[in-house]
Amino acid sequence: MALLEINFDGIIGPSHNYAGLSIGNLASTRNAGHVSKPRAAALQGLDKMRANLSLGLAQGIFLPHPRPDRSWLVELGATIEDADPVLAANAMSASAMWAANAATVSPAPDTADCKCHLTVANLKTMPHRSHEWPATLAQLRLAFRGDAFAVHGPVPPAFGDEGAANHMRLTTGHGEPGIEVFVYGVGGGSFPARQHLEASKALARLHRLDEGRAIFAQQSEHAIAAGAFHNDVVAVANERVLFAHELAFEDKEALVGALEAKVPGFEYVEVAASEVPLADAVKSYLFNAQLVTPPGGEPTLIVPNEARETASVWAWIERHLASNGPIRRVEVVDVRQSMANGGGPACLRLRVVADPGTVDPRFMVDAAKLDALGEVIRTNWPEQIDHDELQQPALIADIERARTALLNALELAELA
Repeated sequence: MALLEINFDGIIGPSHNYAGLSIGNLASTRNAGHVSKPRAAALQGLDKMRANLSLGLAQGIFLPHPRPDRSWLVELGATIEDADPVLAANAMSASAMWAANAATVSPAPDTADCKCHLTVANLKTMPHRSHEWPATLAQLRLAFRGDAFAVHGPVPPAFGDEGAANHMRLTTGHGEPGIEVFVYGVGGGSFPARQHLEASKALARLHRLDEGRAIFAQQSEHAIAAGAFHNDVVAVANERVLFAHELAFEDKEALVGALEAKVPGFEYVEVAASEVPLADAVKSYLFNAQLVTPPGGEPTLIVPNEARETASVWAWIERHLASNGPIRRVEVVDVRQSMANGGGPACLRLRVVADPGTVDPRFMVDAAKLDALGEVIRTNWPEQIDHDELQQPALIADIERARTALLNALELAELA
């Protein structure tokens, strides 16, 4: 069995809008009420996937959820037509596109039963995301239904779990046993900490990790207060490399020391606050990047355009590349529509180490399949949405028809 890291990107849904629902996500709040462009957003996401394929990476997809979420509204005694505007916006959110929050993943080499374990995130902190998990779980159980996988329901909502955005894995190679770092929050000024320590400990138990393979690290309260609502806004790991801001963790020394002891050849790449202020790191999403190893072996950082446009960040990147440091290449992608809602390249993907042949092929893509999906999006996705229009019957009908067209194109009618 050839184990590869597969990036599963969320296709940006036809209800993509800027309602500003995410407390602590500065970009989401800053752009609340702006006009969104769902068609452009989804095509930008496909282009990012094409860039991954061009690097030789394995690429998968997750699908937009039914929007509006009529069943959730029924539980609240409402319909999309009569709900108050804030509740309607929560029911229309396209935030499931950020697949890093779909689940936490422990690959087979790390687990006692040698299965790849996935636990769907409960996302209980934010109302607009708290109703995502049933549709996400349905996709996980389809995509990963073989014997190589164990798919778990959510951790009880008493303990917030936001998925892989607060989880890192370090290893000598993706198919080798690794060390899994679960990053939890305690406080962040006026912003909520979203990942509970008890949820992280539950994930390690559910995934049957040996105690020696799990590290629990506290996210910096200063980072949360600065807008790092998930750990992946200030840190990202890949194979032997941990790339992080100086202010990412409450006890950086303990974490780095543990990884030095447990991961052969471990390399820590730190960005000093004196070189890149935390505000610049959050604004540019320098760390909300994909740190990947293409088949050629050169560790590559995939960053958004905003990183190149932030002077302190781009200067740091150029210095690091010139120094022949652990990160050898940088690729820039345009995901401005997602960025304006608070999600960078890393938010849009869930990393799953598995044999691609064990995954339902409907969830895997190549260039030709992306071209076909692009035609569906160009034909069916709304060109723009003013968030004040979210309850208009014509828009709702367009959004529901667009998702149906996508399901038909992928032969995934069971997700209707």
